[in-house]
Amino acid sequence: MASFTFRSLLKSSLKPVVVGSVVGGFVCYGTYRHQKSPVLAKTLHFPAPSANKFMAETITPASTLERSTAMKSRMELFIMKIQADLCRTLEEIEGEKKFLVDRWERQAGGGGVTCLMEDGRVFERAGVNVSVVSGNLTSKAVAQMKSRGKKLEEGKMLPFFAAGVSCVIHPRNPMVPTLHFNYRYFEVEQEDETQWWFGGGTDLTPYYLDEEDVKHFHGTLKKACDRHNPKHYPDFKKWCDDYFVVSHRGERRGVGGIFFDDLDTPSQEEAFAFIQDCANAVIPSYVPMVKKHMNDGYGFREREWQLLRRGRYVEFNLVYDRGTKFGLFTPQARIESILMSLPLSAKWKYKHSPEEGSKEDELMKVLKTPRGWV
Repeated sequence: MASFTFRSLLKSSLKPVVVGSVVGGFVCYGTYRHQKSPVLAKTLHFPAPSANKFMAETITPASTLERSTAMKSRMELFIMKIQADLCRTLEEIEGEKKFLVDRWERQAGGGGVTCLMEDGRVFERAGVNVSVVSGNLTSKAVAQMKSRGKKLEEGKMLPFFAAGVSCVIHPRNPMVPTLHFNYRYFEVEQEDETQWWFGGGTDLTPYYLDEEDVKHFHGTLKKACDRHNPKHYPDFKKWCDDYFVVSHRGERRGVGGIFFDDLDTPSQEEAFAFIQDCANAVIPSYVPMVKKHMNDGYGFREREWQLLRRGRYVEFNLVYDRGTKFGLFTPQARIESILMSLPLSAKWKYKHSPEEGSKEDELMKVLKTPRGWV
């Protein structure tokens, strides 16, 4: 797998969802094609040496990004870094198996980089997707945005730009939780102004409850939030608990995390700094529990329970997730990216209920009644 090194210094500090959020990522419309990308020369303003290598060539030409201080350029560079950092971390844990890197283009504007690992020793399926897309909003997209309070004119061509990174990790060992996160930036141009906002979140779906792990996970997210606003963590935790609900089952998908959308305060710079801290908290919040449990022993019962809980994951994503539903009903959507979040295997049993007092029942109590962890 090729690495793409960026050497020249970017002068500025690198301090949706409507058009295609795929469990928080972006649905990319139109046809696409795979590419083999040349090595680029560009250096990003990131402290860690590993941040100098992306998984593929940037979607926007490197020369354009190098000259620009616009938020859309800075966001693209940042999400490419997040993708690369996480993929290389997971590859190091996995061992021999590497990510398949699929760079694609969107006919109407933009493209993305999908990195996928399947059938690994540690990770049964792990996908990290970057999307950078642009075009004109559809009437349905405008209506959905207006329902969320956006002041947009109907019946006019409204150019948009969306950039985001989304990820779902389904480990093989039932003692290791599933992780999902996404962070995105969106802007819409009108005659007199450009509206912009950020959105995203990180959440955890364990199969067996390890309270120490959950407290560490939430504690790491809280620290990232508290650096910006002490109200962010409690507000965004509640938003997460309220969003990831499998309503027909009367339970949450997991033990939550943070979730937010339409963030456009206090300023663009401060909102971007918050997004960066949240995204940079993903690896330290999750990787320690992977290393802690990936070699734990388990048997048929634990695997069966994992598959049943994955069934609930599928139910939520296909029935309730706004981005997935929007993408599936969008003409020429990139279905592979939309369904990247689903596990390789899942299971359903008629009227299944865990034995009272069992470890499985312990998890269900938390899924039915969310708790405070920090």
